[in-house]
Amino acid sequence: MINRSKLFILCGIMTVIFAISAFTDAPVKLQSDGPKNLKVLPKNISHENLETVMKGFNTALGVKCNYCHAAKPNGEKGLDFASDSNPHKNIAREMMKMTKKINTKYFKHEQEGVIQNITCETCHNGNKEPKTVAIQP
Repeated sequence: MINRSKLFILCGIMTVIFAISAFTDAPVKLQSDGPKNLKVLPKNISHENLETVMKGFNTALGVKCNYCHAAKPNGEKGLDFASDSNPHKNIAREMMKMTKKINTKYFKHEQEGVIQNITCETCHNGNKEPKTVAIQP
């Protein structure tokens, strides 16, 4: 008798749990709408293309992500990719605009089947600061 009453109680509890879960919405997982605060790169850039561009900067300047991206606030681990608090980020934006202008103005024609252009690597050669050469008169 006792086992039978325990079984009925257990079945009753299970029924209540299933009934509540059937009428309760599942938690909504918030997804990022993509990168935030893009000012030079296309707003609809794919994650893969954005990652390729960023890795290109890493290679061209010999730096890690935190060279341009600020740390998350309040001591959290990681980087705040949307933040503009690191001045190198705005310098990078201006350099991207400059590179695009130069390529559009001077390198729009094919030469031997290839359109030549400049990139960050052209001047930086894997260094944070581009090397300058003093011209002797």
